[in-house]
Amino acid sequence: MKLPRRKLLHLAAGVAAQPALWRIAWAQAYPTRPVRLVVGFPAGGAADITARLIGQWLQERLGQPVIIENKPGGGTNISVQAVVNSPPDGYTLLLVGSPAAINATLYPSLPFNFLRDIAPVAGLVWYPLVLVAHPSVPATVAELIARAKTNPGKITMASAGIGTSSHVAGELFKMMTGVNMVHVPYRGSAPMVADLHSGHVQVAFDTMTAPLPHIRSGALRALAVAGKTRFAGLPDVPTVSDVVPGFEASAWQGVGVPRGTPNEIIERLNREINDGLVNPVIKARLADAATTPMVFTPAEFGGYMAAETEKWGKVIRAANIKAD
Repeated sequence: MKLPRRKLLHLAAGVAAQPALWRIAWAQAYPTRPVRLVVGFPAGGAADITARLIGQWLQERLGQPVIIENKPGGGTNISVQAVVNSPPDGYTLLLVGSPAAINATLYPSLPFNFLRDIAPVAGLVWYPLVLVAHPSVPATVAELIARAKTNPGKITMASAGIGTSSHVAGELFKMMTGVNMVHVPYRGSAPMVADLHSGHVQVAFDTMTAPLPHIRSGALRALAVAGKTRFAGLPDVPTVSDVVPGFEASAWQGVGVPRGTPNEIIERLNREINDGLVNPVIKARLADAATTPMVFTPAEFGGYMAAETEKWGKVIRAANIKAD
């Protein structure tokens, strides 16, 4: 029997709608089992603390365990690869941050494309960077620039390692001011801060967490904050952009998932995470860790990731930075 054309179209539309209806129903039931949050840093560090804080919040909101899985190594490349290779079902999340944006250019032969293969979910926090110095260094950014220009190659600029946020921030500073300072890379922030304290190196950009106690004790001097605005914990310290217009450098963390994860699940995770970031208790704990909440929609966070990848790519190419 031949069906009327109108009925055929109606049946076809019903069949076509089934996958979409199934995805919506699946997303509404999500999650039905534990979720893992993959972190590219060792346990106990600032990024890990942020991940565990937001993981606990998500666990309470989602009604399922959120397991923190630390996969350090490769400048977070190992953790990104693990999530890229995971099913796009919302059960594997990535703590994604500034290292991934830097590594997209620093490591030209990665087996994944960060922006293509990781879908943005939500921002988490900015880690304000601070330009910190041994007390023997001039007290202001303008004076530092003047001394560096008068004594090219005589001032040492430390970093937490080649290709880290502290390194590329320093290279951006050199480019925008036209100064020549000698880069001294360390394996992490702790040994770098120790040598700043002892005077073996003179200046460095670093996330606020490690040097803050030394700044408050007077052992180190905070010349300027590298973010767009002043840091509430050091209200008297100016920004670098007060002297170098347009300068801005921040480390940051957010949440991503494998590309192809249903939008309904991404929107659910974004909503829950953003609710946590404005929660007074979580805001207070983030402030104690010298971080600032980053409240974004998925699209806004995706735009931010792309802008950071482009920005640091230009610095890496201009400074000819090569990975270890």
